[in-house]
Amino acid sequence: MARIAHLSDIHFGAHDPRIVDAATAWLEERRPDLVVISGDLTQRARVEQFRAAAAWLNRLRAAGLKILVIPGNHDVPLFDVVRRFARPLARYKRYISRDLCPFYEDDEVAILGLNTARSLTIKDGRINHDQMDRLRESFAQVAPDKTRILVTHHPLFAMPIGRGGELSEAVGRHEDAVQAACEAGVHVALAGHFHRTYAEAAQKMVAHSGGALVIQAGTATSTRLRNAEPQSFNWLHVRRNNAIELQVIVWDGNAFRRASHVDYVREGEAWTGRDVIDPPTVGSLAVLQGTG
Repeated sequence: MARIAHLSDIHFGAHDPRIVDAATAWLEERRPDLVVISGDLTQRARVEQFRAAAAWLNRLRAAGLKILVIPGNHDVPLFDVVRRFARPLARYKRYISRDLCPFYEDDEVAILGLNTARSLTIKDGRINHDQMDRLRESFAQVAPDKTRILVTHHPLFAMPIGRGGELSEAVGRHEDAVQAACEAGVHVALAGHFHRTYAEAAQKMVAHSGGALVIQAGTATSTRLRNAEPQSFNWLHVRRNNAIELQVIVWDGNAFRRASHVDYVREGEAWTGRDVIDPPTVGSLAVLQGTG
């Protein structure tokens, strides 16, 4: 079984230091096999924010934790127009990682991160055809029994983001990206961006989407909350490519605590979820969707 902590939208520069320390302590105590960070390490891509993010990542590495990290749209300068278009991710590459599409593989899982942040789209994301080719090629080399996980900042699929159920914009080149994920045999798609916790079978979200389980992370440490949803991150136990436990770990004002625990099982291309404990009760996660 692979144990993966999935954090997103850290937003150094608009973060709560106490929550950062609590998340760090939680990770150091639980010691996941891999920490996945799906973008937006900074609030405005400023040097001091990247330095703070780098120091945090180095603290995790010093504790012996492995990390797979990708950029988000907030890691591209917004107001520095020259830098935004000439060298949009230069600071990310200097302070965080030069690898914008990292790949990780062990005996249990194979995980590919793809950079969806772009200069032109401001907040929305895109995947280009070279990245789609890399997605297919990377997973083509993976043994069929391993769990194939795709990590992006922007989700591939439109999904409910507000209390009224309004849908988000899908990633640019959505149909081609979904087809590439299907051809690559992706089992799990991890993303962030909307500061919204959500999990659902891809086939319930869009036609011809393959057998992926879509898992969204909320913001782990930012003070920029949406829909009154508290800071949170995901704790995955990947038992097999058709059996995954998802726990949502939520900040309750004093500590990070488990708010929900759902056991997902896939038969064919259909994922179904079963609550392992009572439904979530921390904050507005009491109305968490996507557990069926």
